Amino acid sequence: MEKFYLDLLGYCAATLTTVAFVPQVLKTIKTKSAKDVSIGMFISFTIGVFLWIIYGLVTNTKPIWISNSIIFCLALTQIALKLKYDKE
Repeated sequence: MEKFYLDLLGYCAATLTTVAFVPQVLKTIKTKSAKDVSIGMFISFTIGVFLWIIYGLVTNTKPIWISNSIIFCLALTQIALKLKYDKE
């Protein structure tokens, strides 16, 4: 497969997996509730995403490190919201 098509495939996958997190973060902000969010899962997931960022940087795979950087920020936001709303 040509590099162009592989990159296109990577960017499509990256876009879909990144956008998938936005509704959860927005719902948590809107409802001010994160009671159904598993903090353990999100911490584990965030560590995994961080490792994907490192992998993407080392292999110079832009779709991987760009999308996972965005997902990392969204996941950290979700963790912060979980901690904030669970205190209230």
